[in-house]
Amino acid sequence: MSKTKIAIGCLVQWYEVDVVADYIKSLREAIDIYGKDYVEVDFIFSANQSLEKPTSDDIMAACEDKFGYIMNKYGFKYVLTRDLFTIADYRRTFNTLYCTQVDVLVWGESDMLLPKQMFVIIDNLHQSVQRDNPKYLATFGICKMWDASWKQLEHPKFTVHNHSDSKEDWWSVNYDMTIDEMNAFNEQIEHLDVSLISPHKFNGCGLVISSEVIKSGVNIPHSTFFVHEDTAFMLMTQKVLGMIPQYHIKNILMVHNRKHKDKRNYIAGETGNTVGQKRNSNKWYTIANQMCEKNAYSMFNPTYKSYTWEDVWKSI
Repeated sequence: MSKTKIAIGCLVQWYEVDVVADYIKSLREAIDIYGKDYVEVDFIFSANQSLEKPTSDDIMAACEDKFGYIMNKYGFKYVLTRDLFTIADYRRTFNTLYCTQVDVLVWGESDMLLPKQMFVIIDNLHQSVQRDNPKYLATFGICKMWDASWKQLEHPKFTVHNHSDSKEDWWSVNYDMTIDEMNAFNEQIEHLDVSLISPHKFNGCGLVISSEVIKSGVNIPHSTFFVHEDTAFMLMTQKVLGMIPQYHIKNILMVHNRKHKDKRNYIAGETGNTVGQKRNSNKWYTIANQMCEKNAYSMFNPTYKSYTWEDVWKSI
């Protein structure tokens, strides 16, 4: 039986260059285990300055050079763009481009760490379910998230701990986990703990999507022009296809270092000590975030008119 063909895509913003190396390293390790002939890798590096501007032209040049060096080190190619290209734009385009070329799509992120077993597990899952359930989603066990509503997705080792904001606690929402730490969890596993999540629940990072889902017409709506693309995609999936299976591999940890200290560097004018504080110091960000969220939850309202980037700029 032929192996499952998988595509994984990641948009990297220029200011993420200090955090993305671990994602790329973990991707390389996972591909080497599964086989490079069966994984299509897609990277776009955005050097756009429409939203975030670097502290200097030299800094921007250094970020571009550093990313090129990392990609060359691990043997990956990429496309550089200077156009405004958000995560919603990227994932919409990635879905459309690869759904007819591969069996399964995976959404990567610059602050994500892939389990080295990830592609092997996806292959086993796809081979097992494609006959009866060709349209499906899949997720892996995650670190602690914002609140208890995400507990069903947490890796069991995290669930037994109470919420922590300490950078010193490895189960904390603010902890920056390493590849070796993640692998230590996953190497202990002898049998996979696979369950069904219903209703759907996911945050987009590392989301696994069978290509048949996209072929059926489901995608991120253009009204989602910036963020909340994962929510919009989830609602679209439910609207078009109903509650298709979301398989959850609970005891394989996939890390999302979403509050990593190096996630937003070298941006002119940002203030704050955390990723959230830095983002929210930009008025345009808070407005665009709110408008995209409203668009996502209102897209099936026939009388609702979607906000756009033009509305964001008018509101500042």
